[in-house]
Amino acid sequence: MNNAETPKGFGLTIDFGAVAPAADPAVATTKVPTAPTETRLLILGSGPAGLTAAIYAARAALAPVVIGGYAPGGQLMLTSEVENFPGFPEGIDGPVLMANMRAQAERFGSIMVDQDVDRVDLSAQPYRVWSAGREFRAEAVIIATGASALWLGLESETRLRGRGVSACATCDGFFFKGQEVVVVGGGDTALEEALFLTRFATKVHLVHRRDNFRASKIMISRVQAHPSIELHMNREVIEVLGEKSTEAVMLRDTASGATSAPERLAAGGLFVAIGYKPNTAMLGGALPVDAAGYLQLESETTASQIDGVFIAGDVHDHRYRQAVTAAGDGCRAALDAERWLAERDATKS
Repeated sequence: MNNAETPKGFGLTIDFGAVAPAADPAVATTKVPTAPTETRLLILGSGPAGLTAAIYAARAALAPVVIGGYAPGGQLMLTSEVENFPGFPEGIDGPVLMANMRAQAERFGSIMVDQDVDRVDLSAQPYRVWSAGREFRAEAVIIATGASALWLGLESETRLRGRGVSACATCDGFFFKGQEVVVVGGGDTALEEALFLTRFATKVHLVHRRDNFRASKIMISRVQAHPSIELHMNREVIEVLGEKSTEAVMLRDTASGATSAPERLAAGGLFVAIGYKPNTAMLGGALPVDAAGYLQLESETTASQIDGVFIAGDVHDHRYRQAVTAAGDGCRAALDAERWLAERDATKS
């Protein structure tokens, strides 16, 4: 996997009234207009779901405001190469794909605000959202804030993300043909990732810090029976080794009282599969979630339990978690919001 630079174009596009540095009188400056405080449609999130929703909504002349966060672009900003997004036969770097999506949304009139959402009030119309001290009001809201992978918290893991360290076997497994890889985790997701990676890797080392898995019995049986999977129970990864790419991991024995020295395990890839956390904290419990914390849809559409509030992408989808499915969700949410606003207008006239 190649380490792609974050493309230009993800800086602030909205003037929030901060004090600007003194301008050089010899250089002409143009003040960027302040983002509107009122909009028909507000989109929270700027990953594939949020930006696709923005493209569709903008083409419907809704001029949506997208609050995309201080680190816009979603999980694909951490992916060096994407080969399974339709339309790119040679593949495309994740950050470049997101920059293209953003440019397309802006071309049709979407307004981008690169600030985090602080809190929301969905108790009454108009819906209110606060970001960096500024209030936004909207008739309809699309929540596309995604879900963040849980990581081990190692400095070396962070440094080598996109260079052998991944949280998505479906996305990146193909790049590890003929190599040995490590999967960390003990639930169904980790075991599924390990089995999937046997299609490409010569050996998959499944590392779990306990002496038994939390996964379903059938998944455990499949993993234990697979000749290309080696189990490392009562072990945890304490460091990822490598300069420009992942070369090995260091394992520590977690058994009670164990004092043995850490083990070096050579591997070209590390897949962390310890779970995801949906990004819903800013909602303050305004919408119902399932047992894992993901938002719940009201019906087969993208509608939530609050009229005029729609949900798209990984903030509710913990089954597929793919860029293309998130983009499809964004399309659906924009169409649902557009129709909801049209029906609302019709009742007023």
